[in-house]
Amino acid sequence: MLRPPLPSFNFSKHGLNPILTPSDAPFESKGVYNPTVIINNGVFYMLYRAEGEGTGTGVVALACSKDGVSFRGRRPVIFPDRDYDAYGCEDPRVVKIRNLFYLTYNGNDGGRTAGNICLATSSDLLRWNKVGEILQPKEGSWNEGQVKSGAIVPGAVNGIYFMYFQGEREPWRGYIGVARSKDLIRWEEAIERPVLSPRPERFDSMGVEPGAAVLVREGILLIYNGWDEEKVHRVGWALFSSADPTRLVARCEEPLLEPTEGWEGRITFAESLIYYNNYWYLYYGAADRFIALAISK
Repeated sequence: MLRPPLPSFNFSKHGLNPILTPSDAPFESKGVYNPTVIINNGVFYMLYRAEGEGTGTGVVALACSKDGVSFRGRRPVIFPDRDYDAYGCEDPRVVKIRNLFYLTYNGNDGGRTAGNICLATSSDLLRWNKVGEILQPKEGSWNEGQVKSGAIVPGAVNGIYFMYFQGEREPWRGYIGVARSKDLIRWEEAIERPVLSPRPERFDSMGVEPGAAVLVREGILLIYNGWDEEKVHRVGWALFSSADPTRLVARCEEPLLEPTEGWEGRITFAESLIYYNNYWYLYYGAADRFIALAISK
């Protein structure tokens, strides 16, 4: 499969309204946000975090689209039913490798463990097999407080798969590290240090968190989310070497997407970047309640 070129990073928000909003359905009456999208057999499949009023937990829900804008058939597909995700299944990220879909999500276990990246697999995006927790913090390390938000690179490097993830030593001070695996099931840290850190006096001065990893001609494009001391969330990008996914090649100076006044609140949070018909589709959650879209050449 040919790799697309880097986007122009001149993203324009699609319309003045979200493309997905909460519905009357109990599983998503409070919020729908932080989506991951994948195209399979010409259909856009969106998996997103859905929360109902008074439920206290989140589920991963699925919706489909023919044009990448109008999504229908919304239904929950991954539920909190294990000890490691009993309090919610949150913030999914999906890739397809060979004939199987691999979905990482944050399992909310109510504080049972210090960190929680969970994995589920599927052959049809409807029925999911939970693998369980795949990465945990290391005591005394840069990520001893928590690990979460695994973004798998959709291709191997010399037979090894890589995953960018967020690690913390203290709350809200997020860094991005890299894990590796031979089989996409058993994961370990590739190097025992972050590969992307917050930058003083920038939009990402307090923390960074991976959104999606995409293979492009120039390397591995990592869309990430950064926030400052005011907890305003903006979207940035970083380029890593495809030969060495731990090596940073380039990084944005300014955010490529940020919240505007109104329904977006103080949060734009991206977890999916899709190349379709020579355009880049960037899907993001807004205000922890809506799903929106930005498009670039």
